[in-house]
Amino acid sequence: MKIPQMHSLFAALAFCVAVPCLPSAQAQQAEHVLPPAALQQDLQAAAATRQQNEHQVESLYAQPKVQQALRAAHMDPQQVTRAVSQLSDADLASIASRTASAQKDFAAGTITDHDLLIILVVVAALLLVIVAVH
Repeated sequence: MKIPQMHSLFAALAFCVAVPCLPSAQAQQAEHVLPPAALQQDLQAAAATRQQNEHQVESLYAQPKVQQALRAAHMDPQQVTRAVSQLSDADLASIASRTASAQKDFAAGTITDHDLLIILVVVAALLLVIVAVH
């Protein structure tokens, strides 16, 4: 064989080997792309979870006894309420979990009204510290 024919044969062989790889590489990339509908659904679920967590915390701190306890601890109830919306999703979920747990313990009779108020004041202080640090 002559050298020009070898180059042509080598080029054809290289082309045949490379071309089948291209669709599989594109298929791999396509597998890693999240469809817009799934992304929208995830965003809506995250927003709904955040809204539930905010409602959990805000409704508890809106109770008159809790507001009185906050004032007695020299804390502004409005500042606590505003701080809730400034929390990250993870911090808000943690605070909501703690307040829900305290409410359940109170409802079950595990803790007294006084204990619940102390816990809520401590959680409010934690909430304000988290917002101040961020």
